[in-house]
Amino acid sequence: MSNPFLSQDPEIRPERPMLALVLGNTMLSTVPGISGAGPTPEKTLLTPNLDAELVTTGAITSVAARPNTPTGCPTPASITRSMVELTGLAPVIINAGLAHTPTVPCLDVYGSPGGDPRKEDAVPQAALLFERGEAVGRLLSQYSDFLMLGECVPGGTTTALCVLRALGYDASVSSAFAENPLGLKDAVCREALVRIDATGARGPLEILRAAGDPMMPVAAGIASTYAGEILFAGGTQMLAVAAILKALGRRVPGLATTVYVRDDPSAGFVRSVADVGTVACYVDPNFAELGHVGLARYCIGEVKEGMGAGGALTLAFLMGHEPEEITRKVFDFVEKYA
Repeated sequence: MSNPFLSQDPEIRPERPMLALVLGNTMLSTVPGISGAGPTPEKTLLTPNLDAELVTTGAITSVAARPNTPTGCPTPASITRSMVELTGLAPVIINAGLAHTPTVPCLDVYGSPGGDPRKEDAVPQAALLFERGEAVGRLLSQYSDFLMLGECVPGGTTTALCVLRALGYDASVSSAFAENPLGLKDAVCREALVRIDATGARGPLEILRAAGDPMMPVAAGIASTYAGEILFAGGTQMLAVAAILKALGRRVPGLATTVYVRDDPSAGFVRSVADVGTVACYVDPNFAELGHVGLARYCIGEVKEGMGAGGALTLAFLMGHEPEEITRKVFDFVEKYA
């Protein structure tokens, strides 16, 4: 069944839902022009920490910052936070490998930030992080019957592109920028693939080691052992995790993301979802009609998704909240920061 809010209803009505967000860094986000997830390339390394503060506490506390992009577009984390307030869920934050120590309580798998896949193995600990993700998946299974699993990795659409192409998919990816810097991402990806070929990496975890980011093996590990129903909250980055799981012969979750990812002509997301062999439901929070100038920027292709925003909106719906109530809550929350 579809409705204007959700492209298809996954027909899951969880009794004990959980929202978990896997945080990581890749040094690719510091390459000028690759990531729109921060005011400067260097400050993109801090974005997951600030997003975690906002989603967990309702405010950015460690620096003086508003949860808006430079153009005044509310960050996806503010959307996720509004759904945390609406549903009453306590988000589980998982540190897969951050450059800066988190300022909120989190599960830590003791990874490191991802390296530049053009120059070195990006995630030398990929196999170990996958195992630690499996341990987290078993843990979360004891506390919930449904897991909405999202991520925050600035620059992660570029590592996703590298991983999807290394796995053999003719993929493109989306971007936080309205104008997707595809030329730059393609150039990085071509260099990384040359290095992967030279190292002979073939298996999925070898590919993650060579070209991924720390979020990917951790999220894949969680999904492979989680006992309940699971949806991935996110676009191309979580699709890369789904592709890894398929290559490993494990269960491949469906995805919940925004229509803004689906409708990005540069991403080819719908085709890639089909290529990987999974399904996606797309949430349309109708930001064009809410009367908020910043939120309306999502409709012109800015930001699109992140920090589990599309999944959080979907989860609120699955928990029985009406679409009007959901979009009103987003509006009310971001209005406070106007």
